[in-house]
Parts: sequence; structure tokens; C-alpha cells
Amino acid sequence: MSDSSPRPQAAEPHLFIVFGGSGDLMRTKLLPALWHLVDQGYTGPPSQVLAVARRPQFTDATYRQWADEALTAAGLERRSQGTTWCSRCLHYHSLGEETPEAFAMLAQRIEGLEREHGLPGNRVVYLAIPPQSLSQTVQHLGAAGLNHSPGWTRLVVEKPFGQDLQSAQELDATIKQHFTEEQTYRIDHYLGKEAVQNLLVFRFANSIFEALWHRDRIASVQITVAEQSGAEGRATYYDGTGVLRDMMQNHLAQLLSLIAMEIPTSLDAHAVRDEKAKVLRSLRPINPRHVVLGQYTAGEIAGARVPGYGEGEGIAPGSTTATFAALEAHIDSWRWHGVPFYLRTGKRLPVGARQIVVNFRCPVLAMFERFPEAIIEPNALIITIEPDEGFEVLFGVKSPGDEMRLQTQRLRFRYDDVFPRLPEAYEALLLDLLHGDQTLFVRIDEVLEAWRLFTPLLQADLPVHPYAAGTWGPAEADRLTVPTGAACML
Repeated sequence: MSDSSPRPQAAEPHLFIVFGGSGDLMRTKLLPALWHLVDQGYTGPPSQVLAVARRPQFTDATYRQWADEALTAAGLERRSQGTTWCSRCLHYHSLGEETPEAFAMLAQRIEGLEREHGLPGNRVVYLAIPPQSLSQTVQHLGAAGLNHSPGWTRLVVEKPFGQDLQSAQELDATIKQHFTEEQTYRIDHYLGKEAVQNLLVFRFANSIFEALWHRDRIASVQITVAEQSGAEGRATYYDGTGVLRDMMQNHLAQLLSLIAMEIPTSLDAHAVRDEKAKVLRSLRPINPRHVVLGQYTAGEIAGARVPGYGEGEGIAPGSTTATFAALEAHIDSWRWHGVPFYLRTGKRLPVGARQIVVNFRCPVLAMFERFPEAIIEPNALIITIEPDEGFEVLFGVKSPGDEMRLQTQRLRFRYDDVFPRLPEAYEALLLDLLHGDQTLFVRIDEVLEAWRLFTPLLQADLPVHPYAAGTWGPAEADRLTVPTGAACML
């Protein structure tokens, strides 16, 4: 936000309960995001944070020290309002074994904190825990009466939401036994990124783009989420998950739905998510012949050798888990009939970047036929989600001189040139959560429609091709991508 932008109202006093409160997600993402909300005045005392974990390695005092060190490691400025937050607002509870008795004791701790700090009973229950623990934890929460409170109760579930269509349906059935859909916030942090949120504004507040947003003007759309990192640090999880579950079914499917959705009747959460769900329902079943999977082998990135996936600690010997996927998808709708959507994501690629490229159709070229040197490239819109968030438009101009030579130039907007600071994705999502705004959270029908598309691919036993770390994936994937700036044929 710029300094002149209206500030969101402060959240109501609440207790923010994090299961997995001593884990990596809490340390690297949630704690810094919560600190920023306090530092900017959106939350603060009397609101409190209760970290819940199974192990008894912390007391309140040692957990506060751990949190303070995590904030320092994140490079946050230590202003007076933030430095006192750890000592005033953070608490730790060791759950021990997940038994009904343990959850009953947790309920007593929660009620005690609310009485001590004069809280009205508003609660966030954030499940930052392994996917296999979700169902049991939800059942214990319901049995202990922690699915409701004197105020509001909001349950936050991290992705992946299931491992396939059947497991997602089973998890949803368990959640629905104890929490309503209005209470349930399925978080995909990609939707909190400022450039992703701005897709709605970019499309629907700028008539020059919305007027071009259909099959008559757009030739193809490419969505790329490239990661330089490998599976290190989460190898055990990743080896049982793979790229289709970890990235395609959620992050890339969500980006596709935002790019392709129809104009909602309002920016209300229900209206926006209705249109996103329609896109996912309209996606044609993905042809396995239009899918390429890969796994990185040893290679070089930024001048340094990196090991192959199979060399990583925690990776099963001979693992065929895919770390790269590229596919072609089609939407059976009037707006998008015949327009291919190319989705690509992978680990150990040359750069870390998240981009959407909208390639427009070539212009009518008859007037340039007598100028063989007039090589014309199609217009393109490049939406960069990270790093260096912004937008670029590629267009053709005549080079100075007598010959009819054309160059491609760029019009560019960068957030950093205009706005002093972009909120982190989790920061934006947590503020929406505290305000009860579900627009940027994933509704269950979106989850199930995405699994409907990707579960057959998980069951198809597709070949996994090797590719060297530091390259753009296996050569077999080249046939599924359209190079940006490909010249139009005269």
C-alpha cells in the first residue's frame, strides 16, 4: 500500500492457536507475518498467540526466546512495539500424545488465557501440521468442543488438501462433521501474493485488457512456477508427494482459474470463488499424452554443482517421484475454446520465477509482405508474480532508418518503483482471515474439481524423464511450450 491508501481496520481481539507451533512454517512464515500485523497496528494486545506442539521442549519463557531469535533471523526491524510482543503475547502448550484428555487440557488452557487477557472468545485454529495428522486433529478438536466458542472460531488448513480425489473427499467429510464451510479457511499462500491479488484489478478495472481477453485475440497462455531449490529440507514429505500434488493441483490450478475466470457479479468472496470454480469445472480432462514429467539429476546452478534428486537425504532408493511437470490444458467455454494453457513447474530450474505469459495472436500481415526484413513478433503480456513483481507489455516498433525493420519493445510496471513495501503473502492472508474474508481462500468445490483433473494423471503411471539441474526440464517438454516472442510467419 502507498502511504495515502486507506488502512484496513484493526482485527477484533482474538486468540491465535497454531498446531505445529514449533515447526518450520511457524518460524519462517507465520511468526514474521503476525509480527508485521502487530507492528502496523492491525493486531496487538489483548490478542494473544498460543503455539501448540507435541513435544515438551519449550516453556513459555524458552518459546518466547525461540520466537525472538526467529524474528531476528528473518531480518525484521526491532521497533519497540514489536520487541515487547514476544514477552507479552506469545504462549506455548505441550500437547503430548494426541488423546481426548490432552485436548481437554488444551481447552482448559485456552479458556484460561482468554479469561486472563479479557478476550471475547474469538479463536483462530491454525493447523500447520503434516497432512496425515489433519483428520485426527480435527476429530479431537470437535470432541473437545474447540470447534465453537463464545465468539467466532475459524479453522485454517494448509495444503495439500488430500492426496487425491478420494482422500480429499474423506478429509472434507471429517471437517464437515465438526466445522462449517464458513468456518473453514483452506490456505494457499500463492493467493496472498500481491501480484496474484492484482490479477482481478488488472483484468476487470482496465477495459483495454478485458476487451482482448478471449479466444479471438489470445493464442495461448503460459503459467510457469520455476524453483531453483531442490527437495532438501522436506525430502520425506516431497518423496511421497511429487510435483503434481505439491504444485500443479493447487498453486498452478489456482493461477489458471484467476486468469481464465469470467467477471464476477461483485468482489464478494462467494461471487469470486463461484467464477473460479466454474473455470475448474470447465477444464477438459487432461490428455496424458499432453503431460511430461521429469526428475532432476546432478547439474550446475549459478556456477555450483548440485546433486541429483536421488542423492538427497531422505529420498527412497530408486525413487521415481517427479520433480518437474509440464502439461497442456484446455477450457471448454465460449471465451477460451481452442486456446491452449501451458502449465510448467519444477525444481532445480535455472532461475526461481513465477510468471504468466499471455501470447496474443499475430496481426494481419498482408501490408508487410513486400518487406522481407520486417520480422513481426506477436504482442505478449507478461505478469511477473515474483521476483520483481509487475507487468510488461511487448509491442512492435519500427527501427529508425529507411528499411522496414521492426523491434520488440516493452512497457513495464514494477511494484517496487511505486510502493514502498509489499506485504508478504501470509501477512495479507492472515489479515483477511482475522477479518473473516474468504475471497483469497480455497473453497471445497475448487479443491475437488482440481483433484478431479489431476487424480487420473497420478494413476496413469506416466514416464518420468531425467533432466540436468540448471536446465529447463526434460527435452520431451519442449513440444508443450510456446516460446515468448515467436515470430509471426509472413
